[in-house]
Amino acid sequence: MKISTVLEKIDEHQLFVPAFQREYVWKRDDAKQLIDSLIKEYPTGTMLTWETGNPPELKGPHKYNSKQGAVRILLDGQQRITTLYMLVRGELPPYYTAAEILNDTRGLYVNVETLELAYYIKAKMENDPRWQNITDIFQRKIRAKDIVRELEAKGETVSRERDDIMDDNTRAIENILDREFPEQTIPVRASIREAIDIFYKVNASGVSLTDAELALAQISGYWPEARDTFKRKLAELGDKGFVFKLDFVVFALLGCLYHLGSDMKKLHDADNNEKIRAAWKLLDSQILDYVASLMRSHAYVDHTDEINSVYALIPITVFCFDKGGRHLTETEIRKLVKWFYYSQIRARYISQLPQKLDRDLRIINESENPFDEMLAVIEEERRLDITPDEFVGRSISHPLFGLLRWYLKSRNAVCFTTGVALRQAMGKKYALENDHIFPYSKLKAKGYGKENRLKYSLAQELTNRAILTQVANRTKSATDAKSYLADVKVRFPGSLALQCIPEDSELWDIENYEAFLQARRTELASHLNAFLEGITETKAPEAPITLEEMIAEGEGDELEFKSSLRWDFKEQSPNKKLEEVILKTIAAFANGQGGTLLIGVDDDGKILGLEGDYHALGGANRDKFELHLRNILNGNLGMAFVTSKIKVAFPLIGESEICQVDIQPSTKPLVISVKDKNGQPQEKFYVRSGNSSQELSLNEMQAYLSERFQA
Repeated sequence: MKISTVLEKIDEHQLFVPAFQREYVWKRDDAKQLIDSLIKEYPTGTMLTWETGNPPELKGPHKYNSKQGAVRILLDGQQRITTLYMLVRGELPPYYTAAEILNDTRGLYVNVETLELAYYIKAKMENDPRWQNITDIFQRKIRAKDIVRELEAKGETVSRERDDIMDDNTRAIENILDREFPEQTIPVRASIREAIDIFYKVNASGVSLTDAELALAQISGYWPEARDTFKRKLAELGDKGFVFKLDFVVFALLGCLYHLGSDMKKLHDADNNEKIRAAWKLLDSQILDYVASLMRSHAYVDHTDEINSVYALIPITVFCFDKGGRHLTETEIRKLVKWFYYSQIRARYISQLPQKLDRDLRIINESENPFDEMLAVIEEERRLDITPDEFVGRSISHPLFGLLRWYLKSRNAVCFTTGVALRQAMGKKYALENDHIFPYSKLKAKGYGKENRLKYSLAQELTNRAILTQVANRTKSATDAKSYLADVKVRFPGSLALQCIPEDSELWDIENYEAFLQARRTELASHLNAFLEGITETKAPEAPITLEEMIAEGEGDELEFKSSLRWDFKEQSPNKKLEEVILKTIAAFANGQGGTLLIGVDDDGKILGLEGDYHALGGANRDKFELHLRNILNGNLGMAFVTSKIKVAFPLIGESEICQVDIQPSTKPLVISVKDKNGQPQEKFYVRSGNSSQELSLNEMQAYLSERFQA
């Protein structure tokens, strides 16, 4: 079939792409190679089509109507056809949305004299008429004579020979439309399942599709809505920072149903239809969200950009699936978090993914203590303890940097410029970035530039990085380390130690840069090893204690419920006075033995959620709610206390999100200012008594302070 005919059939809704096909994944180099081969009349592959009056689910908005008669389904060659459509028409084909075009390959230019192909480079192409957009040649019918006139208008003499060359080349490009794509066809009588089987066999012999993509194609054959169903869930997770591709779902299904990571053919048979739908229902409604919540709350992973292999979440997902969706015990959580950290820093799934998943998922299925055994497997291959030498020359792309981020968040380290706790996830403005402690510009002047590869690697070493918020990093100047760190030490006492930065000021001199690196390597290795080892050193109860069960037990010395932060459910309107109640409760816990405050739960344990508060805060979301809460606490209790003693999380109870505030005991008395009935501020001291917060009189407070804060 001629290429021009192929494109026309797409325009006329006679050639379709089935929904089980993957998205457009070709890159610009692929597009260049295709056009180059077509111009030179090299072989460019074939297309596989199936003419049928009973097509499978189709990509794009067009819905098949049986009155249309038989239509062609493009089973193989989709990436090439899509590329040609975009380059010739200058538009996306009707079966794709912009979101499904992972790489836009439009805008390819050709030098009509040399036939060099490249994407737009202003300095190279702006004043050279020989460079033309491929699409313009087809759509605007640009001719060689037009280009020659432009060259001559610029004062350039064009010989007859050059004119002929450009004319021949322009025609060679136009003739692409007359090239034939050899077409192989599937018999009209074939069923959808037979067509998918042929599609599988064609792709299984090449490298165009992965095993997971081929399995997804098979699943789509007996569950046509599968791909869109999976995409909707992945979009939800992506909005929360956990970004996965469709193959993650396939690996999860294979793991949950068969405890395998390699044999994707297990999912091909239509007998899997009901099993896959049932498994997906549990994954969709509970498991995937729970795993994301666990990673955020216990592993301090706020988004998958921090993870070197998201497939480490497959064993965790399967483990939770095997538990039927119940909440894990604290001990189970700690063990899986510890294994997860080591899987990252020891690059468990960077290579041989299916085989390693096979082994680990078999352990999940068979062992009573799977994460202990899986950790032993990692130790068989690589030592677990981290040595200072491992940091030498390692950049921020090394997995150890990811572990460092999680560790710093776990200990409530703060941004050196804003004082904001790194654990807080409050939108793009406060997203975490890394910054050179010793500015690269200063180090470069001392011989640590790219001309010396060894020195340059030391300048970029992860031990020369601090974690800052985006707003801080974008405004920070290249101040010398000594001045910068001295200022931080004064403004935010203790913050350097929280980020494991040596406080010996002599090491802050640029002449002592390598001594600084060595000192921090040693400190980081010690801290990180202790952190990893300490994860499972707990006496937590073995019985599963869920948040729901805690709520069911009711309020007590260490647990308090509040319906809202500032939404008055009785009056159905905002009430700022309620914020003082929250503040009073937190201060009372801090002045006692600590405790937990749940916002979005009424006195009887009924789950109300945070929607009222979101409305009261002007249509806020979780991030804005947390920012508002922390601003209240910082302004009344002090940032030092809040960042070190208070942890804020947002667990899901059913479909409702609540706010969980965990308060550690304060090391000094906390007196807060609350307004009396006349609106005048009064200093008050509160303590926890039973299931309520009580104000102490002056005499009571003195007695309490002498006992509670005697030291």
